[in-house]
Amino acid sequence: MLKPDRMAGALAAVLLLAATLPAQAQGKYGLGQKATPEQIAGWNIDVRPDGAGLPDGQGSVSEGNEVYDANCASCHGTFGESNSYIALTGVAARLNYATTLFDYINRAMPFPHSKALTANQVYAATAYVLNLNDIVPADFVANKDTLPKVKMPAHDKVKPFPGLMSVKGRPDVHNVACMKDCAKDVKVTASLPAGFVENLYGDIRDNFRGLQTMNEQAPPASELPGNADAKATPDVPKLLGTYACTACHAADHKVVGPAFQDVAAKYQGNAGAVQHLTDKIRKGGSGVWGPIPMPPQSGPSDAELAAIIHWVLSQPAKK
Repeated sequence: MLKPDRMAGALAAVLLLAATLPAQAQGKYGLGQKATPEQIAGWNIDVRPDGAGLPDGQGSVSEGNEVYDANCASCHGTFGESNSYIALTGVAARLNYATTLFDYINRAMPFPHSKALTANQVYAATAYVLNLNDIVPADFVANKDTLPKVKMPAHDKVKPFPGLMSVKGRPDVHNVACMKDCAKDVKVTASLPAGFVENLYGDIRDNFRGLQTMNEQAPPASELPGNADAKATPDVPKLLGTYACTACHAADHKVVGPAFQDVAAKYQGNAGAVQHLTDKIRKGGSGVWGPIPMPPQSGPSDAELAAIIHWVLSQPAKK
């Protein structure tokens, strides 16, 4: 019998072989399965400069104001001026295509619940940010016809490098400009807390529930964790991972935000503590534990949020 480490190595080799086999070989040897058109469409989310890939739907600047206030302002500032994160005023003007802005919001925002916005909401947020940068008027409505036609201020300033855009091009790996005046001493001035990236999304299976939101509509309500059986006892440690609480908080030490034990010590025994923490978590904000803002948390259901708060308040005082 193979030893566990050799078994693991053999299994890894089989999986690697299956991944590299052509489709004909997979069918011949019964390895893997052919992706259906529906599965491919669910992952086909890229939006190109000319607008190819943009979904159906639309969103106006005024609608984007509401989407932005609810999902973006806590990090990027009320008017895009930033609250310790990327300032949006001026950034959009450096893009050469408006569709790039849509693609980024669509893929990565809002933190930490990326891919949670519908196509209409992404269109609206894109229109609002473009308006903040005085690129489109206040009555602009973004959709797959109007957005590619937006002339960006940097449209003619950003030039693609041919070596990376053409099969015949030669990658620029010997640019002498990159070999001069190099810093002799490199100092690390900032870093992410330990475990930040690992804990950001928790179990990926709980957070990426298909990519339907990239197309016409959000995932069915039954697939969202906030619609779990209300009668079931919430698994709070799992909820902390599902909603990325552990990306910024730990039980007994500060990460980005305060330790759960410090929160418990501050509010235990205080009348109205549960309602106060509920409001703070739902609305987000900064100032109580430092200047770094916490984004508003709309993900947990009321029952899940209540369970999380009661769990936090039950933590022992830090020794």
